[in-house]
This record gives sequence, C-alpha cells and structure tokens, in this order.
Amino acid sequence: MTRSFPPAFLFGAATAAYQIEGAAFEDGRTASIWDHFARVPGAVINADNGDVATDHYRLYREDVALMKRLGLQTYRFSTSWSRVRPDGGPVNQKGIDFYSRLVDELLEADILPWLTLHHWDMPQALEEKGGWTSRDTVDRFVEYALSMHDALGDRVTKWTTHNEPWCSSFLSYTAGAHAPGRQSVRDGLLASHHLLLSHGRTVQELRGRDEGLDLGITLNLTNGEPVDPQDPGDRDAARRIDGQFNRWFLEPIFRGAYPADAVEDIRAVDAAAVAEFEAAVQDGDLAAAAAPIDFLGVNYYHGEFVSGRPSETPVRGGEAPTDRPTGSPFPAAQSVFWHERGYDRTNMGWEVDFAGLTDLLTRVSDDYAAAAGVPLYVTENGAAYDDEVTDGAVHDAERVAFVRGHVAAVLDAIEAGADVRGYFYWSLLDNYEWAWGYEKRFGIVHVDYDSQVRTVKDSGHEYARIIAARAVDAQTVAAPVA
Repeated sequence: MTRSFPPAFLFGAATAAYQIEGAAFEDGRTASIWDHFARVPGAVINADNGDVATDHYRLYREDVALMKRLGLQTYRFSTSWSRVRPDGGPVNQKGIDFYSRLVDELLEADILPWLTLHHWDMPQALEEKGGWTSRDTVDRFVEYALSMHDALGDRVTKWTTHNEPWCSSFLSYTAGAHAPGRQSVRDGLLASHHLLLSHGRTVQELRGRDEGLDLGITLNLTNGEPVDPQDPGDRDAARRIDGQFNRWFLEPIFRGAYPADAVEDIRAVDAAAVAEFEAAVQDGDLAAAAAPIDFLGVNYYHGEFVSGRPSETPVRGGEAPTDRPTGSPFPAAQSVFWHERGYDRTNMGWEVDFAGLTDLLTRVSDDYAAAAGVPLYVTENGAAYDDEVTDGAVHDAERVAFVRGHVAAVLDAIEAGADVRGYFYWSLLDNYEWAWGYEKRFGIVHVDYDSQVRTVKDSGHEYARIIAARAVDAQTVAAPVA
C-alpha cells in the first residue's frame, strides 16, 4: 500500500551559490560578505571559507548529471550577486555566462531551473556602504535582479527574490551570528524592511516585464509552541517567537503591515531602534512589499518549544558554533526559554518533528496563503548527521528516516487541504554550512572535500525511490521521533 502525490507535484533539491560554487575570486567575481566574514577571527569554525567549497563552478555538468540520475524534477540554486555584478557595479559577463551554461545544462537534462536571487552573499563593497541597512541597497538589488532576467528570462520561469530574510536581517545584523556580523537591534530592523522592500519592488519590475513568470520569496518558518498551553507566560513566549520569526515577514507580504504586537515588544526593549525603523518605512513601501506573488517558499527544519520559565537543561541548537560572542536574533525574547520534549535531534541540535511540518504548512495556508490563492512549496528541509563513506557507500539511516517522515508530512498537509506543490531537500550536496564551515553535512550526496568525489548516500537512493514512485509507503507516519 502506498500514498501517492498529485501528478503535478515537484520533487527537487536545493543549494546556494556561496556554499557550493568555489572559484571565489575567479572570472571577475569579487568578495561577498561571506568571503569577508569567514576571515574574521573566530567567526567560522576552523576558519573555513567558501573559496573552493564543492567546486561546483567547475563540476556543474557532473552535478547536473547526478541530479538526473536521482530523478530530480527541479533544482533550486542561487546566483551570486558578487559574481554577476561584482562590488555591486557593472555586469560581469563571465559570471552571467556561468549561470547561462548551468541553466542550459539543467534544461538539457529535463530539470526545471528554480533561481534564487539572494541567498545571503551580498557584495562586501555594498556592505561597506551600509548593506541592508541602507535604502540604496534596494536599488542595487533591483538592478542585479533585472540583469539576471536580461540573461536568463528566456529560459527561467521560477524566480525567488530572497532566501530566509529573517537570517539576512536578525540573525546577521542583530545577533551577529552570520555575515556581516553586526549586533544591533536597529540594524536588524532596517535590514528586514529593506529586504522586504527589495523583494516587492523586484516582483513589480519583473512582473512588468513578463506576466508569465512565477515570482515568490522563501521564508524560514517555525512553530512556536508553549510548554504549557494553560500558562499565560508560556503562551506569551510562543507569541513572541511567532511574531518575531514568522509574522514579521508573513504579514507585510500578505497583509501590507508589520505585526503590531511584535513592534511593541521590540519597542519595549529598544524604543530608539523602533523609532528609526518606523521613520525608514516610507509611503508606498508596505504596498510594494505586498506585491502579489505566485508562490511562497517555506523552509522548515525544526520547531520551538518555549516557555516563560527557564529550563533546567537548555537545549536550543545554535547558529554560532565558535566562542565569538553573539546576541539573540529575537530582539524582545529575553524572557523566552527553550525546553526539551524528548524528540530525536539532528547533529545541529535541532529536534526532529515530522508532524511540525504538517502543522506549519496547514497554518500558513489557512492564515495567509489560501485566501491569496498562493500555493506553497517546501523549498528547504534537511538534516545534518555524522556521515562516513564505508566501502563506497554512506549508510545514513537517520537521514533516510528524516526524508521519509518529512515527505509524508507534506502529503499529510496536502490531504488536510493545503495547496503544497513541491518539496526540495536541503541539500543536494554536503557543502559549506556557514558559521559551521565544513563540520556539518546536510547532503543526500557525500562530498570528499579533498578529492571532490561525490558519493550518493542511502538517503539519496531513498529519495530517488520516492521520486520514481511518486509515493510514500502507507505505513510511513509523519509523527515526532521520541
């Protein structure tokens, strides 16, 4: 017995430019904020950088052939702003040519290209002019987006503006855990607004050029769940996380306004920062941020089990693995504490909660997407485990279970009425895992970073089997792993 997916449902995998391409300073590419941040002492574990990564810049043909063997129907990749418009300046034809070759290779393999314009690698030269705290960066981003459309608009129909703007703002400009490493409530707020504004303006510009494009954005979302739903402090902790993680981006995109409760939560912590943020929101900005989209990408890795009371055993998995001091990415969450609930955890310290993905998709559909007629795609979902090659194979049983459970969770959401049209596993390849360097392996394909040899893991073979069958076993239950 099996449970089948709808005929048009897409199965894919995802990557990001800085994490896989390498060739960091070749063919005209200049430094991104991650090239710079990786060289800050203590910012990245082992002082790892993406100079070589998985050498996809040279090995893209082999990687596309690998995708075809796995049966991928679509491939979500990002383009490097620093490769296409180095330092935010004129177009670099060699950079454009690389992505043109990649797209042609994908189309030849009958794999749908799914392009993400910004997966965190802004040119360092623009960061030195203010980065996402500067309104001028919005104009530079729109220029970059239009340059990509000039080059690839005849072959690419799926366009994502930003990947996880929460990470590019609060994790990067307020917590300082990711590039550029600033630690400022004000800077995170301004960055979040300019990211949303640049998203909306890019959608407007691309829509004006070609109404046939599918345009959207990808948000990393979570479930904020109270430890004790009857406890007012626990409920408030869950509300704060939901407001500063989910609704801060969902509400401007779907409702044209920031969540009032979250604004007031942050004002109570840093009134001056909120005043600057409110002054930066000009007439028409939120209308632009709410420009109609054709899809919403949902990235899901874990939930948040929170309380207003401290836990005796703090458990939250972190994004900053080194001793470099970082702050909280939740400006008004000093009174929020994460608790254990007995689920299995990945090598990142993130709990495995299959049913959480079902709950998240149905909530986003019911509260936001369905009314706007916007379908959902799970654009990232993955797990890091300790993987080793043994006799030419990688037996990653935990990731096999992870893939089965989360794919089943998507099907549960569809059967519950959510319009979910695709699933992308993160990641196709083991790669540079940001502040964790090369310590964490998320891929369904193992990469030997010395030889660049690729080895499909058992999870990759299992995912290929699911894609070929377009179904999951009936006995696969999308439930938490206790």
